[in-house]
Amino acid sequence: MSNSKTSEKKKTRLESIKKAHSQKNSFTTRMEDYLEVISELVELKGYASPTDISNYMNVSPPSVTKMLRRLDADGYLEYTKYHGLKLTSKGRTIANDIRQKHSDLLEFFDIIGVDTITANNDAEGIEHHMNPKTMKQLRKFTTFLKSKPDLLFLFNKT
Repeated sequence: MSNSKTSEKKKTRLESIKKAHSQKNSFTTRMEDYLEVISELVELKGYASPTDISNYMNVSPPSVTKMLRRLDADGYLEYTKYHGLKLTSKGRTIANDIRQKHSDLLEFFDIIGVDTITANNDAEGIEHHMNPKTMKQLRKFTTFLKSKPDLLFLFNKT
């Protein structure tokens, strides 16, 4: 590859890093994690308590309370102190989107032969940063791979 092409690729990469870090997103990865955990707990137990959230997320109860107040104020959940909480439709939409991304990533990783523990760890890190267009293409590619067992056999054989 020529120096000018290498230089151009580096400039493009630097611009993408700059853009990613300059985007003002009031919704954070941590907030998404909270909504995801709350959603999972509600499905598992019928409710989510601050203590459960603290235990599953490995954070202090005061940190959970602070985040729950923020999510409540922003309209992602309804939180009443000492009474538990429930996600609003806005909160459920985000939680479901993150869970779907996680599921789609796990399916892809499984197809390409990544072990379950590694796949879950990688999906957890990636799911918050995937553009919806990228996820759509990944889903299409996963469907394509599943429709080509001979191709998958050759890939997994190497």
